[in-house]
Amino acid sequence: MAFTAMLVGFVAGLFGIGGGLITVPFLYYIFNILDINQQYLMHLSVGTSFAIIIPTSIASILTHHKFKAVDFNIVKSYGIFVVLGVIIGTIFAASLKTKSLVLFFSIIIFILGFYLLLLKEKEKNVIINIKLHLKIILGMIVGFISAPMGIGGAIMNVPILKFFGYPINKAIGSAAAIGFLVALFGAFGFLITGSYLKTNLPYSIGFLNIPAFLIFIPITTLMARVGARTVHRIDKNKISKLFGIFLLVVATKFLFEYFKI
Repeated sequence: MAFTAMLVGFVAGLFGIGGGLITVPFLYYIFNILDINQQYLMHLSVGTSFAIIIPTSIASILTHHKFKAVDFNIVKSYGIFVVLGVIIGTIFAASLKTKSLVLFFSIIIFILGFYLLLLKEKEKNVIINIKLHLKIILGMIVGFISAPMGIGGAIMNVPILKFFGYPINKAIGSAAAIGFLVALFGAFGFLITGSYLKTNLPYSIGFLNIPAFLIFIPITTLMARVGARTVHRIDKNKISKLFGIFLLVVATKFLFEYFKI
């Protein structure tokens, strides 16, 4: 857990993601070994992942903010619709069949990954005003997909903000801030649904596992700051390409998961 937490924290700060893409599979494996009720393995992994993302994203946001890389206007105006999507996704997560969602997610991430790899960084980024209907549609989709997967949504929000003219650094910093909102409402939702279902999972409150949370938090919070500082020392064009490669790796992994389900 400690080794994984180091990787999760660094990647979270570097790319503005919550780290759930790494945390959820790892927690799933650990909880499976510990003979946790098979019916709630994924729920516990996702809920705990959201709880871990909260302090990790705060550390990431504070560091990005020092470099003036967080646009709080887009966080407020777009983030509210992402949160609505998270609330809906969390409600359905308890009974949602994920196979089709995993395939859809893989395809979208492949597209976004190739987009960032082929994209040429502009000399001067011009931020385009995102229309309200696009904020609603994109925000709800990102939030809904993020909820059952235990992720902060930055893996989709960074390419979206990049498409609308945000420099990669500001796209990453702003996505990290939106990810905090996703994690906050996601963790609360899984805590409530787990308590409502009276799952009585060991050392857990609802679908939040306390030991895993306590082990991950100090390490991921520290490493998120390291990752966030690192991103501002790398060439912007290289960051886009690195993030694109990261997305393709994640998409490939999820495609394999689709065939396993």
